[in-house]
Amino acid sequence: MVNLEWYRSFKAIYKTGTLTGAAESLFISQPGVSLHLSSLESYVGYKLFERTGRKMLPTEKGKVLYNFVTEPLSKLEEAEKHFQKSTEKHTPTISVGMCFETFQITLEQYISTLPFNVIIKFGEYPEMLDQLDKGILDLIITPQKGNSPNIEHEAFSSETIVLVGGNGTDDEAFKKIVKKKDSFAIEEWLKNQKWYGTTGDMEHLLRFWQLNFGKHPDFRPNYIVPNLNSIVRCLSGGNGLAIIPDFLCKREVDKGQIKVIWEGSVKLKNILYFGCRKKTQYLTEIDLIKNLFKKVMARIEG
Repeated sequence: MVNLEWYRSFKAIYKTGTLTGAAESLFISQPGVSLHLSSLESYVGYKLFERTGRKMLPTEKGKVLYNFVTEPLSKLEEAEKHFQKSTEKHTPTISVGMCFETFQITLEQYISTLPFNVIIKFGEYPEMLDQLDKGILDLIITPQKGNSPNIEHEAFSSETIVLVGGNGTDDEAFKKIVKKKDSFAIEEWLKNQKWYGTTGDMEHLLRFWQLNFGKHPDFRPNYIVPNLNSIVRCLSGGNGLAIIPDFLCKREVDKGQIKVIWEGSVKLKNILYFGCRKKTQYLTEIDLIKNLFKKVMARIEG
């Protein structure tokens, strides 16, 4: 019989493109994800992914299997959530969606103090908006607003996407180039530096480059690490460049471990929103989480 966790791991690998990303999203070890995948491949009798460099690309049969199992898995996850609600009458369970880095910086430190059960889910913003609308999630933290009439959005903070470097990065020449407003020279200097990126999407880098140079970057980061917080730790006290939201490295900037090198010719800013359904039975619990977020973001910005 197929273990349901094999399918969960398969779906997570398909969505993230890496074993590391899948392990982080499922809160299990990477060897565990690898074991689930190999077990499922042995069961079905064919390869589900091609391993090319650091990415896991689904085979044609892998794509077919994903399309077949993704909806049933989503329904099972929703049933799992509702089952928890029905068996825990006195302690509500709140499902919250956000990106991994935001969780680490904000809510992680307060989880043990919450007087109710919490399920944290990571994923892409469009997927989280859809799950919020369907009732799978109760609250999301997102820079993107959806169109569903059932969802309300409350702006509570903002983030500026900036170019940062470790304090060992020599940017004196870059400062002189920026003063001359020579876009070509700015781009060339940046392309000749050592860059950090993540195993997930490179949305921040792509949008920053498009806004300032009118095109996609034509280079690949030198160092690919699991997430944005990993980039911050790698840069601290060292050298190299990365494009990340300013609030994720505010503490390190204040300590002098990282420096903001450039905010771009035009600032790239995102408004951060709370998203929740207009009709919810968990208003008290959601308001408590919102207040914690506002408290943390005010401390960071202050």
